[in-house]
Parts: sequence; C-alpha cells; structure tokens
Amino acid sequence: MNDDHAHMRHALQLAARGLGCVWPNPAVGCVIVNTGRIVGRGWTQPGGRPHAERMALDQAGRLAQGATAYVTLEPCAHHGATPPCAEGLIDAGIARVVTALTDPDPRVAGKGHAMLGAAGITVTEGLCTDAARSLNHGFLKRVTQGLPMVTLKLATTVDGRIATRTGESRWITGAGARRAVHLMRMTHDAVMVGSGTALADDPDLSVRDMGAVPQPLRIVVDSALRFSPKGRLGQTARRHPVLLLHGPSADTSGWVAAGAECLEVPVLGAQLDLRAALQALAVRGLTRIFCEGGAGLAAALVGAGLVDDLITFTAGAMIGEEGRAAMGPLGLNVLADAPRLRLVSQAAVGGDVQTHWRFD
Repeated sequence: MNDDHAHMRHALQLAARGLGCVWPNPAVGCVIVNTGRIVGRGWTQPGGRPHAERMALDQAGRLAQGATAYVTLEPCAHHGATPPCAEGLIDAGIARVVTALTDPDPRVAGKGHAMLGAAGITVTEGLCTDAARSLNHGFLKRVTQGLPMVTLKLATTVDGRIATRTGESRWITGAGARRAVHLMRMTHDAVMVGSGTALADDPDLSVRDMGAVPQPLRIVVDSALRFSPKGRLGQTARRHPVLLLHGPSADTSGWVAAGAECLEVPVLGAQLDLRAALQALAVRGLTRIFCEGGAGLAAALVGAGLVDDLITFTAGAMIGEEGRAAMGPLGLNVLADAPRLRLVSQAAVGGDVQTHWRFD
C-alpha cells in the first residue's frame, strides 16, 4: 500500500507538468509499474493530446502486460479526438488500475472505471484524492460549476500598498518574487488584469526567461476599451493571443485590427458582470485564471466571491497612507462581513515573503 501511495504521488508530480497548457483538458499523470519497476510514465501533453495514459503505454510497450497503472484521474471512456484511454489500458493487458479521482465530466463520470472492471481489471479508487482534487481544481470547477478557478496575486509593501501616490510600482518586490510570478503565469491558462493596471503599466503579461514555453492567454477587463492597442499587448497580439472583455458600447475596431479577440460581456450596474465574464471564459474551456490586479478588479472579484486562491508577495518596505492600496472598496461596515481566508503556506522568496491563502 505504501508503494501505491508513492507511485500515485509520482503520477501527481507528472500531472502538474501540464498545468497551464492542456486546457480544456485536465492535467493528468500516469505511472505504469510491472513487478516493482516503473516501465512507463506519461502526462497530458500541451494542447491536451496525447493523454497521460497513452504516453505511458507507448513507453511501456509489451511490459504493460500484467502491470499496474496509477492514474491521477479516471481514464476517459468516450471517443473524441483519440480513442478512450480506458480502452487503451484494456488492450495493453493492464491488470490493475489505481486512480485518485472520478472524472465528473458527464462523458466519463464512472464509465471509465466501469469499462475497466467489466474487462476484468482490478480497479482501486480514491488514492491521494485531496492532492488530486487540489491539482485539478480548475478543471473540476469548470465542469461542476461552469467557472474557472481564479488565483489573485498581490505584491505589496508591509503596509499593504502597491504603488506610491504618483503610481510608481517598479519594483516593490525583488527579482526572486518576480521570477516566482512568471512561474505562476506558466501554470495558468490565462493572465488577467483590469483596465487601470493596463493603463498604468502597459504590461506584457507573457512568461519570460523560462525558455520556449507555451504562453498563457492574456486578458484585459476593460468595459469601455480605454486601453490602446498601440501598447505592448496590442503590438504582440498576433504572436501571443490577447482577449479583451468589454461592455456593449465599446469600440473594438482598433483591437480587432491588431489581431486581438474581443468578447462582449453584460454590464451589472456600472461595471462588467464578472461572473458572466468568467462563465464565458469557462465555456471557452479555460480552467485556471491568474489575476494580477489592479485594486478595483481585485476588490470586484473578491466581493463577488469569485476568487479561489490569493497569493501575496510582501516586501520589507513602507509607502504610507498616501500610497495606493492593494484592494479597492469592498463596501464593508462590520468586521463580521469581511472575507476570511485559510493559510495554506508561507515562505521567504529572496528578501520578500510569499503567502498562499485560500477562500474556503
């Protein structure tokens, strides 16, 4: 049983390699073991194909006969761009399959386990379930709730400021924290900012200094499309995709000409309906959104209950009351109404402190 846990943890580590580049598919890992020896390893490849099981089976070859396959998510049971992975495991002569989670996708939802069992394969379910659920939270949330997972990132001084009174913010945190942010961008399907951040910083939002890696979709939430396509995002829109979420009255012609995609979102009061916006992104298959502010968008997402994880980088510096706050108004009058978060982890990153909080 200890070996089972070790092999499933290995499969989960492999699965994590697919985060950010396999959507709308889940990030899955597979390890095939025969008589105590690993004979095949696989993880979902960029773009979602091939699946982890197919990659591991191809590596194992004839050694898959009589082996045990450890898979982080129930093998698919439906015919799509490729044959079902459950069918591939059966055809390869796998004797036992150990999984961490049942796939909630209605096309699977227990059918993969049932197909394996009907073929005489021993199926063991529910190993390392919590870790697998956390890893694929974005995929699971999209399938079950019609929303992507949202990670909000804030880089602040110890007194909670993100810029000086004049708007200067480069750089509050050090090089180590900035590199960590690029790693986080790489594990999300999209990076999102509000119009205020786009106007103030003219950001690029790509993953840099990580070699040749898949780039996330770059999203700007800008109801009136005040942000010009002549900035860095517009200049690179044909190289790396850009999506503008806007209201019904916005003029999209400049952005369309620059090669960006524009998506009209309903307005709720004076602002875009962020829940409707995220639902539209989920329909497109997005599972993991990395939001980098600014303060207004951060407050709107938190206030609407749309944030799953909060990552903060805190620098050992102070700006004072005249500096710009990390979070816009939440409209709270009593402390009891304040959103509460659970601490997941905390660590030093260079001279800064990285903290991971979760909204439960």
